[in-house]
Amino acid sequence: MSKKAWIIGGVAVVAVIGATIIGRSLAGAPAKEGETASSAEVITLKVAHTQNYVPYDFVNEKGESDGYEVAVLKAVDEKLANYKFEYTGTSDDDLLIGLESGKYDIGTKGAWYTDERAKKFVIPSEPVGASIIGFTVRKEDEQKYKTIDDFAKNKGKLVPISPQNAQWNVITSYNEKHQDAPIELTAAESFKVADAYAWVLEGRYDAFFDIKLSFEKAVTAEDGLTTNMRINSVGSHTRVFQLIP
Repeated sequence: MSKKAWIIGGVAVVAVIGATIIGRSLAGAPAKEGETASSAEVITLKVAHTQNYVPYDFVNEKGESDGYEVAVLKAVDEKLANYKFEYTGTSDDDLLIGLESGKYDIGTKGAWYTDERAKKFVIPSEPVGASIIGFTVRKEDEQKYKTIDDFAKNKGKLVPISPQNAQWNVITSYNEKHQDAPIELTAAESFKVADAYAWVLEGRYDAFFDIKLSFEKAVTAEDGLTTNMRINSVGSHTRVFQLIP
């Protein structure tokens, strides 16, 4: 049985190209004559997820893939008797490049829809969740950077962002509309989120483009890093699965 393209959203699976026996079964359609799910070989699909976005997707202290998005995929895997998912935590860049090259079969990350991505990937019509996004700043700068406009006008220095990260598109779009006062945007190498918080606290940067739930887990929780920071909301952020044929 060859691998086919799937759209994955929530715990639903919909075959979109050359439906297999599993796709027809989940959709309630009959199998081809002589074809049964039990007779099909087990196909291993390589799943990539970003590795530092607690609690969405991350590698836990045991070295295991964990998080909300990973849990959703594991629930999908349980419904597919003839498929086995193998998980790899990786960077934003490697995830998308790996999907395009065939290194991975499925990718899950926070992502914006773009026409360019739609040409490369099968993107679900329904997201698996959404995030509130914002700038994490030092508490002493809470009033100075209340909005994204404040940050731009005060020439705040932003922690570098991966060009493959959805936040890159947010800043790029903002700069296109505010060419008189753009935000300096620097491409990032891979780094741990904990490093970004440390850089802001040290004054190396003025803000980290963050996800509210991740901020609460890492910073304001009882066992968090520090209370000397806060997050000022920028907007909402759709999280989707992406999969190529």
